[in-house]
Amino acid sequence: MGYIGAHGVAALRKHKYSGVDHSIVSKYVLQPFWTRCVNLFPLWMPPNMITLTGSMFLVTSALLGYIYSPQLDSPPPRWVNFAHGLLLFLYQTFDAVDGKQARRTNSSSPLGELFDHGCDALGCAFEALAFGSTAMCGRNTFWFWVISAVPFYCATWENYFTNTLILPIINGPTEGLLLIYTVHFFTAIVGTEWWAQPFGKSIPFASWVPIVNEMPMYSAALFMMIVFAVIPTVLFNVYNVYKIVRAKKGSMLLALAMLYPFALLLGGVLFWDYLSPLDLLGNYPHLVILGIGLSFGFLVGRMILAHICDEPKGLKTSMCMSLLYLPFAIANALTASLNDGVPLVDEFWVLLGFFAYSVVLYTHFVTSIVHEITTALGIYCFRITRKEA
Repeated sequence: MGYIGAHGVAALRKHKYSGVDHSIVSKYVLQPFWTRCVNLFPLWMPPNMITLTGSMFLVTSALLGYIYSPQLDSPPPRWVNFAHGLLLFLYQTFDAVDGKQARRTNSSSPLGELFDHGCDALGCAFEALAFGSTAMCGRNTFWFWVISAVPFYCATWENYFTNTLILPIINGPTEGLLLIYTVHFFTAIVGTEWWAQPFGKSIPFASWVPIVNEMPMYSAALFMMIVFAVIPTVLFNVYNVYKIVRAKKGSMLLALAMLYPFALLLGGVLFWDYLSPLDLLGNYPHLVILGIGLSFGFLVGRMILAHICDEPKGLKTSMCMSLLYLPFAIANALTASLNDGVPLVDEFWVLLGFFAYSVVLYTHFVTSIVHEITTALGIYCFRITRKEA
């Protein structure tokens, strides 16, 4: 049984991507730069290959973080911090250029939209691990993934209802990434230990700021990003969806149902970590973040598919596939309380199983969708056909 029915195929053939970027930095600085960059790519190079290449920069960055700081709580060499910044800059550039290449070669398609945003969803996990390496965040690296995943998911959810991806005047893909790779470069100069100091010591002229003054710098950064970036962005997304739902006399509860699988996934992993005697986030941050990151990628991909196939609004049952492993993991952690702190199955193997399950779930989804869309539209994923060009 496939993901796309007859109605979905008809909708795919009519679908056109719609996006609005209100960023001033993007309009006057980055867009002209990206327009020049696209001319460096040959006309035979498919946009999806550019997208995939950009994602490999983030995979490399996360791998460097693992090699030099397996638990993300020790300082890597300063050249690694610089590499994190450079690789993120390259990722942003390739991520912006792929759409320009698609228009340049007349090869835009719904598959390109799904492929692009799907890679971006996984990029939240890889870049969180890179930043955790730079800032020595340890188990708190998970929360840096959360503050990137939540706005991403809510923006995708908003796009599902408004049919337009709206990037506000200050947004994550532009100013957010620019800030992060600047931070990587800055850390290469001052050293990773700067992040372990109290906020008031790392930034003396702001030592008067209450609440965050005594926090480690990475915790203060996390707190301020939540207050000044994540919360306003999410409220903006919810308000835009509410306007659309009200205008169409729909149900806001039905709209919010699309958020439940992600909330349950996030809550389930946190509850599992809370019950686990192993301190999963502290000892194995890479496995946890990559496992939940792949499940998150599945949820995002399923929502984008519902959008481009014009599926009825509301929860998609298949999204709950991302949650099937968690009851077993939580039940196993609970057995530790009945057996002197020793769970029935070693927690490392349970965590490895969660990662493997997420890999299989995401891989099956991606391969199935690529096959179904390319067959329906008569295109290739990594080749520009004569018909398109």
